[in-house]
Amino acid sequence: MDQAEQLRNIIKQQSLNYKFARVITVTSGKGGVGKSNLSVNLAIQLSKLGKRVIVLDADFGLANVEVMLGIRPQYNLADLIFRGKSLQDIITDGPERIGFISGGSGIQELTNLTKDQIIFLTQKLYELDELADVIIIDTGAGINDSVLEFVTASSEVLLVATPEPTSLTDAYALLKTLNRKAEFIAENTSIKIVANRVESVDEANQLFNKLNVVVNKFLSIKIDFLGAIPQDSNVSKAVIQQKPYSLLYPNSPSSKAVSELANRLCENTPKKANSIGSGIAQLFSNILRSKTKR
Repeated sequence: MDQAEQLRNIIKQQSLNYKFARVITVTSGKGGVGKSNLSVNLAIQLSKLGKRVIVLDADFGLANVEVMLGIRPQYNLADLIFRGKSLQDIITDGPERIGFISGGSGIQELTNLTKDQIIFLTQKLYELDELADVIIIDTGAGINDSVLEFVTASSEVLLVATPEPTSLTDAYALLKTLNRKAEFIAENTSIKIVANRVESVDEANQLFNKLNVVVNKFLSIKIDFLGAIPQDSNVSKAVIQQKPYSLLYPNSPSSKAVSELANRLCENTPKKANSIGSGIAQLFSNILRSKTKR
């Protein structure tokens, strides 16, 4: 029995009487567009709506999420895989009852896990489905293997872009690369666009329409528009203070906008959420299958 089949059997056995968390992968075609900021503040707003939320920082090597939260975790994902720590050990308490798992700063070995290590990690991560209603994965930015593995394996993706031409170009490049991957199944993936740092509703709509036109013309991927976050000086102020803007400035335009995004996500739960084939363990199973085919 190969590792992929072994993992599928594990998931099948666990799936009989199991509650799966909703996994939302947040990504972007380039850095500096506010992806990690969205992940953190969206988690806070979902928690305020009564959801149990855990953020997994999969941006290996940068640790943006812990910088934005002003938290330095004692342990990280590498300690779970390589150093015998439990899942509870590596979950750090964040603001508004959210949990946070750090991928670790500069831990390159996490980008090249063996199949056996992914099987071990998958078994451990089943516990996360019991601890959370929503798991937000903050990927790295850009088009590298680590990012594409998470996005390809995900059933729900938020793609963050700004009105800058380079951001739109890179967002399309990510989708184009995704479209070419044999293991990517478009009909099993919900991709929603979040327009960040826009000056108006019209600019947000224009951003999405520009991207949607070329995607419809050249790719076999469907994208939807989740919503927009306006340009807001309070966001940069909060980053400097290493606090989420939705807590420091709850009445700011950006905070109101991310609250609306959270409400929309709660109102539109994908059909696959909380069903067999969902959850964080399934995501890592998908990554393993892609590694097996290489």
